[in-house]
Amino acid sequence: MFEMISLKNGLDNVKGFYSGGLNCGLRPNSEQGDLSFIRSEVPCLTTATYTTNRFCAAPIKHAKEYGDIFESDFVLINAKNANAMTGEKGLEDIKDILSKTPIETKNPIMSSTGVIGYRLPKDKIIDGLNRLDFNTKDSNALATSIMTTDRFKKEICFRVNLEDGTSFMVAAVAKGAGMINPAMATMLCFIVTDADIPKDDINELLNVAVDDSFNKISVDGDTSTNDTALLMANGESGAYNKEAFKVALKRLTFELAMMMLRDGEGSNKVVAFEVTGAKNNEEAAKAAINLSNSLLVKTALFGQDPNWGRIASTIGASGIECDEEKLVIYYDNLLIYSSEYPELDKDREDKAYKIMSKDSFKIKCNLGLGDGSYMAYGCDLSYEYVKINAEYRT
Repeated sequence: MFEMISLKNGLDNVKGFYSGGLNCGLRPNSEQGDLSFIRSEVPCLTTATYTTNRFCAAPIKHAKEYGDIFESDFVLINAKNANAMTGEKGLEDIKDILSKTPIETKNPIMSSTGVIGYRLPKDKIIDGLNRLDFNTKDSNALATSIMTTDRFKKEICFRVNLEDGTSFMVAAVAKGAGMINPAMATMLCFIVTDADIPKDDINELLNVAVDDSFNKISVDGDTSTNDTALLMANGESGAYNKEAFKVALKRLTFELAMMMLRDGEGSNKVVAFEVTGAKNNEEAAKAAINLSNSLLVKTALFGQDPNWGRIASTIGASGIECDEEKLVIYYDNLLIYSSEYPELDKDREDKAYKIMSKDSFKIKCNLGLGDGSYMAYGCDLSYEYVKINAEYRT
């Protein structure tokens, strides 16, 4: 048995970790930070999952040089510039910047978010690096500095009390609102813990959590070049229980993923797409992910149009085995389609409209063919999404 308690102020609660941020001139608005850091007093057992985009950014190429599991005690994060598709010069810039860090570090990591195709403004970043206070605990500054099109910051912390009287902390900050696709959702997420995680467990725990959270959400079906979910464990609490940590980490990443959907560029609602009765889990996942990515489905959600045709059409186009005679669709617990009731009468359409007016609901699709099931999550697509992305560089 164990107890999980939610705490405010994110990373500030975790023993041995420091964080903060400032503006080094990458953003024109000097009131918001654009350069931030995470530091541990001792080297941390570290692992990460990264974008599936074949044009992964220079910071990911650099971090991968350390291996799948390694020790690190420092992360530097910049906004406004992705340092993606910058070739060998992009890698050289990272190594040069990190070599100028005014404190001793072990296997330092750099992470970037912003516009693709431009080299880092090294002079500004190095100047900011020399002005950072590496002994501060300011999770708020970190969480706001990494934001791009985000409408709100994303930070979470849990204290986990174990049955033997010991406890550990796990906390995270994240950014993400657009270019979110269930293939390592487009985001940066930095997770730190003082739990004493064994090397044999850390990679498995992160992969399970990411698969059940960031890999199940979609804002627009696009996958960025910079996606990173990083986990650092310094062991300072001396406490650990694998099952307790697994539950805490999955809850933490899932809540952050839902925050990203709620913050989806211009989004108004979060929708769960549950596919059951598929031939197998793989086919259920394919259908659910296609539903979460479909632009026609997303715009129907925005217009609160209960047209089930878009749902059925997307499932049929996904390439999985399906049968219109066996398909059943529900919005929450309201029957929307079956072969026996294919047309919406006014009463059911009015009820469907009320469900779609809510800021969150579930679309359930039973294919009636087997035991396969999968849940994906998405949001609506509004006029604001087009405006935000059309003006991204202007």
